[in-house]
Amino acid sequence: MATYKTDIEIAQECVMKPIGEIAEVAHVDEKYIEQYGRYKAKIDLALLNESKRENGKLILVTAITPTPAGEGKTTTTIGLADGLKRIGKDVVVALREPSLGPVFGVKGGAAGGGYAQVVPMEDINLHFTGDFHAIGAANNLLAAMLDNHIHQGNALGIDTRRITWKRCVDMNDRQLRHVVDGMGGKANGVVREDGFDITVASEIMAVLCLSNSISDLKDRLSKIIVGYNFNDEPVTAGDLKATGAMAALLKDALKPNLVQTLEGTPAFVHGGPFANIAHGCNSVIATKMALKMGDYAVTEAGFGADLGAEKFLDIKCRMAGLEPSAVVIVATVRALKMHGGLPKTALATEDLNALEKGIPNLLRHVSNIKNVYKLPCVVAVNRFPTDTDAEIDFIIDKCKSLGVNTVLSTVWAEGGKGGEALAREVVRLCEEEKGNFTFSYELDTTIEEKIEAIVRKVYGGVGVSILPAAQKQIDKLAELGFSSCPVCMAKTQYSFSDDPTKLGAPEGFTVTVKNVKVSAGAGFIVVLTGDIMTMPGLPKVPAAEKIDLDEDGKITGLF
Repeated sequence: MATYKTDIEIAQECVMKPIGEIAEVAHVDEKYIEQYGRYKAKIDLALLNESKRENGKLILVTAITPTPAGEGKTTTTIGLADGLKRIGKDVVVALREPSLGPVFGVKGGAAGGGYAQVVPMEDINLHFTGDFHAIGAANNLLAAMLDNHIHQGNALGIDTRRITWKRCVDMNDRQLRHVVDGMGGKANGVVREDGFDITVASEIMAVLCLSNSISDLKDRLSKIIVGYNFNDEPVTAGDLKATGAMAALLKDALKPNLVQTLEGTPAFVHGGPFANIAHGCNSVIATKMALKMGDYAVTEAGFGADLGAEKFLDIKCRMAGLEPSAVVIVATVRALKMHGGLPKTALATEDLNALEKGIPNLLRHVSNIKNVYKLPCVVAVNRFPTDTDAEIDFIIDKCKSLGVNTVLSTVWAEGGKGGEALAREVVRLCEEEKGNFTFSYELDTTIEEKIEAIVRKVYGGVGVSILPAAQKQIDKLAELGFSSCPVCMAKTQYSFSDDPTKLGAPEGFTVTVKNVKVSAGAGFIVVLTGDIMTMPGLPKVPAAEKIDLDEDGKITGLF
């Protein structure tokens, strides 16, 4: 039986180039580099305004609905960038930063896999340059100032029963979802129900990732709503005079981080909201910097195309004025067979019947990109050794019926070499096929109409059921003037529907809206469906149990 090196073993064998050399490849002058050791750097925001380079072409990598079999979206993103470099293109990749929650939870590390990774892998997966710590500190400073204001006399008349701001920590910790704090008498604050979100679900993360500049950051921070007063009016971070101090904590976190792939391709890794509970994209600043510094900028959005790509296109591109030139949809034979009803233990055997049942999932995602958003796309099949030619041919034929090409990707095993065919097809799409980029909804519709548009056009559902409490929230947000905001759907990543057990491409379903709130700083409405939680828990056997540190300071077990 073949033995494979672990991701961390491959990453640790890589002879990295000094970050100054990587910056040179990315056309970044030395004066913009702030080094964090030999292999990491932050890039001064002034580069965006001062560079005279023309913007390159933006490539979005997304995927089918995820399964336990794995799809390899980040791996494909990195391998595609390396493939573009190998065929002579000037390319930069832009990725999200991993959250410590999944690193120690189910997924393990999130810096790619096999021979398509960004390095230094351990640093990127752990503390990196401290961005998430800064975001958590800014979030919790606002929480502390809010509770202190109430304790010191509550001049703003904040109703403690209507506080919406939570504390956060970048860890999967279910124990903190619902807490009672302020116990121990008058000197210790006001007793109230409270709770924690994971840092990547914090509105501060969304604000940082959608900001274009320091002034934009401060403006967004000031608009964050922390709760409501006794007159039913929103109270903001600006009202609490917290904006300046929060911005000071985020000063360095706003600057993109520059690292490299295993093959020396420049990579901006910056920001990391989850796509099932937040908007799922790396920072606007990092994406714009990648576009400015490369002829091709390859980026990804979280989870399946119904979540990450929808939010990338309907929220991020709309707010930042971005337009992708091509979209890559990542699929695996194994995952599609799981969507067809096969258990994970049976995926190594050829099963065209299961593949036929599961492939509608891929076809719906392809149709959405092509027909809803009207963008050129290609399907990248992340090939595993157990996949048969008959199974691959089946996928190729089905995608061809939608006018979309399928390319095999072997970047996990071969790095950039395994991504060259995909790179050539992406270049062809950029040069020969012109998209007519369209959003799935317009901003001048009601909140209900926006939700309905996403459910019908993108998810393939028949409608929306809005619970009375959620309808009351929608009515209040409309009254406050937030109707023109885009919507950010908080939904299970495991299904087009809000029921994680409905695999494939379910039909005839309605999506139940349970809760609706505004992220006024981020500039979108958050719509919570199903049993989605903003603080995950650890699994029975956390990935953390396998991670260790030896006497020489070498980390093992990190995926």
